[in-house]
Amino acid sequence: MTYHLIQKQLKILPLEQVVSNIHGVWNLSSDQGSLGTFIVTNIRFVWFADINEGFNISLPYLQVDSIRLRDSKFGKALVIKSTERSGNFILGFKVDPEEKLTILHKELTSLQTVFLSNPIFGVDYKWSGMKSNLNDNKKSLFDDLEVVEDPKNEIGNTLAAYLADEDHMKDRLPVYSNELGLAIEAIKEGFTIKKLWEVIPSN
Repeated sequence: MTYHLIQKQLKILPLEQVVSNIHGVWNLSSDQGSLGTFIVTNIRFVWFADINEGFNISLPYLQVDSIRLRDSKFGKALVIKSTERSGNFILGFKVDPEEKLTILHKELTSLQTVFLSNPIFGVDYKWSGMKSNLNDNKKSLFDDLEVVEDPKNEIGNTLAAYLADEDHMKDRLPVYSNELGLAIEAIKEGFTIKKLWEVIPSN
């Protein structure tokens, strides 16, 4: 048993549809060739050996570099090359009569063209409700938001005054802060850590 075959039956992936199922297709990877079944779907092709389904291949159109008909020592063959990223390997298949092979070639090239223009990744998602969902999320995000009024422009004044130190030529020596539990640059006279970190000034 393989992850995509159960008792010679293809496990269909989400949004996958079987287009054709062809028996008597030779895989030309060995000197004698191996007889098997070739399944064409809207997203991939699958071949498995009739005597051992563990000998198989499942290749999505996304990983197919080229699909051609070529002459081989077995006669006219369907040659499929995978992309470099997926291993850059070459597969050869033969089916009789030759007209059947030509039909298979046309079917695969057409399906790959359709797939690449409109890829199917197994997820069906509708965008229509996306805008309203985003608006709902925005509303819920801002429901708990509290606007802080600052009529006297006091927020940040302490920090601004602290940073506007024209006489500050070099960094002050570090001192240990009990409030923070770490070493900090010594704070200027007239300022405290609490005041510098205070967003809303206390009265």
